Amino acid sequence: MPLLDRSGDVFLLDLGDTENRFSPDWLAAVEAALDEVEGAEGPRALVTAATGKFFSNGLDLDWLFAHADQHEDYVLRVHELLARVLALPVITVAALQGHVFAAGAMLSLTHDLRVMRADRGFWCLPEADIGIPFTRGMSALIQARLTPQTAHVAMTTGRRYGGEEAAAAGIVDRAVDEQAVRATAVELAGSLAGKAGDTLGTIKARMYAPALAALRDRTDPRN
Repeated sequence: MPLLDRSGDVFLLDLGDTENRFSPDWLAAVEAALDEVEGAEGPRALVTAATGKFFSNGLDLDWLFAHADQHEDYVLRVHELLARVLALPVITVAALQGHVFAAGAMLSLTHDLRVMRADRGFWCLPEADIGIPFTRGMSALIQARLTPQTAHVAMTTGRRYGGEEAAAAGIVDRAVDEQAVRATAVELAGSLAGKAGDTLGTIKARMYAPALAALRDRTDPRN
């Protein structure tokens, strides 16, 4: 399960060492961690990392299929998590040490910066291959954070990007050796911890207003 730690000005949220799918319990743990980060005062930044083969494989489809009657509430809860991280009033850095798929890839895009392992692991939006269309909110998020051409290719072809390819496409900011992923993310976050506060939150909220509005639209059941 996700665990939050802090070293100096940097909070480190470790998502876990499994596929780190978005189960209700997993979501609750991440939400509680974000509460702590937001409630802290002074310089601070957030690094989101994981341990093992996966950063995150996204939605917990097994849980979702077993609780079909809760589908809408579940999707809205995932949307709110994505919106919350996107607008978090601290600098956020995703440390991508393993596979980053589907909603896990979307979660990575909500971070201000991304550091990915160069030699192994893929970043991928496989929705076109698995027959699950992007919600309006998810589409808005992806298109807000990637260039039009990269978003088009990633969303329509399900292309799997290795670290170097992801860096070249602007999906991640740096591709580094495996052992340097987390350390590089922490260094980047620490160097920008002084930006935390209401001004940064307002900048993000205005910069990503259309995507945030789409993610938080509770009136459209197709969202």
